[in-house]
Amino acid sequence: MVNGESITDYDIEQRSKLDFISTHKQPARQEVINELIDEKVKIKEAKKYGVDPSSADIEQSYAAMSTRMRITPEQLTKSLESQGIRSDTLKARIKADMVWTSLVRGRYKESLQVGEKDVAEVAKSEGDEAQQAEAFEYKMQPIVLIVPRGSAPAAIEARQKEAEALRGRVQTCEDANALFKSMQNATIRETVTKTSADMPPVLRELLDKTPIGHLTPPEVTKQGVEMVALCGRKPTTVDTPKKREIREKMYTQKYEKKSNDYLQEIRKAAMIEYR
Repeated sequence: MVNGESITDYDIEQRSKLDFISTHKQPARQEVINELIDEKVKIKEAKKYGVDPSSADIEQSYAAMSTRMRITPEQLTKSLESQGIRSDTLKARIKADMVWTSLVRGRYKESLQVGEKDVAEVAKSEGDEAQQAEAFEYKMQPIVLIVPRGSAPAAIEARQKEAEALRGRVQTCEDANALFKSMQNATIRETVTKTSADMPPVLRELLDKTPIGHLTPPEVTKQGVEMVALCGRKPTTVDTPKKREIREKMYTQKYEKKSNDYLQEIRKAAMIEYR
């Protein structure tokens, strides 16, 4: 019993199965009991501060998880059921994670902030000078040559060839705007600005090889054939991939410590009874 709410043998059995398929390790019974106790006290504490997600919020998070697994929510439910696990078991864990993250971040927002000075010092101590020199701010305009869904491979290939031919005609972003704004079944979007830290390494490498004013090689996507007009590229020390990594690591360390301390505090105050 946790604050008057029961944890049954069935709850423990269900969570044990869920933990096993998540980690591929058989958890000890007491580990599972502790996990379920933690969730009960987290949810009670969150309610005290008005953090109580609706059923729709939980279902949305469940659906997002299935999307990441590249299956539908119904397929996820069937997959769990085939292993003797009710979907409510997973939804209960999702709810506890949701409320706790929201509560800790909300209550301790100020103390979880990571100072830029601290990030810069760690970056310097780890020899980030080379990383800083490689960091850029890019100004770009995405371009799409629209290909209707369900088009034959030959139509897509023809559009790719057209894109390659158009690349040769563009020497500046002015050229790109004049060309694509007047073209049917094509669109050029407004300028976006991003730093090296905002982009995956493959795209950074591609943009670093592209001359200013030119287009990146065409790529087939759901929308059609896409390219990017590179309108500007300048060095920046505001943010680098290394700094982003350091900042996220420092935040995670702060969050985990605050989360653990807070959990221990509310567990001590909870009424926990074994029968």
